[in-house]
Amino acid sequence: MAETKVVTEVAGRVCALAANVGDRIGEGDDVILFEAMKMELPVAAPNGGILKTILVKIDDIVAEGQVIATVES
Repeated sequence: MAETKVVTEVAGRVCALAANVGDRIGEGDDVILFEAMKMELPVAAPNGGILKTILVKIDDIVAEGQVIATVES
């Protein structure tokens, strides 16, 4: 099985978890919601599979390009 990293596109603050570890998710499904520039932005799964890890928690500050989760396909 392959493991894919889920990364952020811009910096921001984690405001919600849209999925839980162990959930089956599809390509494009929201994994994390974060706040940047007073907007809530989703971070989507690059491919479908099982959400293996979530590496952030609510209120964490994330950097652009930071790995926030992994998906096993």
